[in-house]
Amino acid sequence: MMNGKHIVLCVTGGIAAFKAAALTSKLTQRGAIVRVIMTEAATQFVTPLTFQSLSRQPVYTDTFDEKDPERIAHIDLADWADLVLVAPATANTIAKLAHGFASDMVTTTLLATKAPVYIAPAMNVNMIEHPAVIDNLSRLEQMGVHFIQPGEGQLACGWVGKGRLAEPEDILEIVEKAFCRERELPFTGQHVVITAGPTQERIDPVRYITNDSSGKMGYALARVARELGAKVTLISGPVSLDVPTGVNVVHVTSTEDMLNACLQVAKEADVMIKCAAVSDFTPVEQHEQKMKKTNHDELVLRLRKTPDILSTLGGHKRDDQVLVGFAAETNDIEHYATKKLQKKRADMIVANDVSKDGVGFGHETSAVTIYDVTGGKTEVPFGNKLDVARAILDQVLSLQGKRIQP
Repeated sequence: MMNGKHIVLCVTGGIAAFKAAALTSKLTQRGAIVRVIMTEAATQFVTPLTFQSLSRQPVYTDTFDEKDPERIAHIDLADWADLVLVAPATANTIAKLAHGFASDMVTTTLLATKAPVYIAPAMNVNMIEHPAVIDNLSRLEQMGVHFIQPGEGQLACGWVGKGRLAEPEDILEIVEKAFCRERELPFTGQHVVITAGPTQERIDPVRYITNDSSGKMGYALARVARELGAKVTLISGPVSLDVPTGVNVVHVTSTEDMLNACLQVAKEADVMIKCAAVSDFTPVEQHEQKMKKTNHDELVLRLRKTPDILSTLGGHKRDDQVLVGFAAETNDIEHYATKKLQKKRADMIVANDVSKDGVGFGHETSAVTIYDVTGGKTEVPFGNKLDVARAILDQVLSLQGKRIQP
């Protein structure tokens, strides 16, 4: 499973760095190509020459040491990696990653990569149980980072408890299983494009038309699709959400911006999921300066229709492409959803009754009914949006003749 795989091993400053040397040797023996990045503190425990000798690859320690003028090293490494492994991961590095700091070669590479990230913490038992560390680990987990749990026992500091870096053999097994799962994941080799959030249609520099969409459903779909092996492009309107790890995001503002972004990737997409709640109208005139109050009690704002993204994508859709639309309704759900399915040449419509408690915009939960081109109707019960996303993607796979394995 690991033969020829590209692994970036990030080694941070702890006594457990010596185990990273053994891990490098074992990964290399299994056929992986390992490139090591070391923090400055890590070099105080093990020399870069040790890792270079074991991996037979260059070792990186300085963000500004650009060995090849044609490439930016940390971006090149981030793109090169099939998997990034941080072992050992100190509390300091975990905190930096959790809050998006990019202060060294390790953190800049990790922020730039779209590859799966596995973190193996190693620290004193009191440190790993500190509320700040627990919060940082939870934050990273929500971003889609995977953790290799530390062991318990005698620590280098003299304390006994949880905090020992997992043994190289155990880390090796987890990495092998990760590559094994990758080969078996149902969306492996597919490009899934998802739109999310609202759009904003400018009236003037300080005012715009929008809606209450939070983007949470689209972001949940992006996270689950990535976990199921897909290459994911997330075309997002203005939201306040963290981008899931491994997902490529394209930020847009207006409906027209979103349509153009969709058309740029539509030809290569296997699945298009139009989850965004776009504005249906845009001002005919967009003022360059802030509009001032007048003596009139009323203001007439002339609007025109925005482009119909789902209909446009349906008109360009390949026969082997799955197109999914959403319908947020307050009444006659089935009538409007099935009409939209036929009119927009979609393969699936995911309908939800936003008038119900816990189902509308901004909630962490939802409940939907899925209508598909075969005449199928699937009820997805009330639950958190990640579970709903999984059910939606399972129906996409069903149209492709596959299912998510339990």
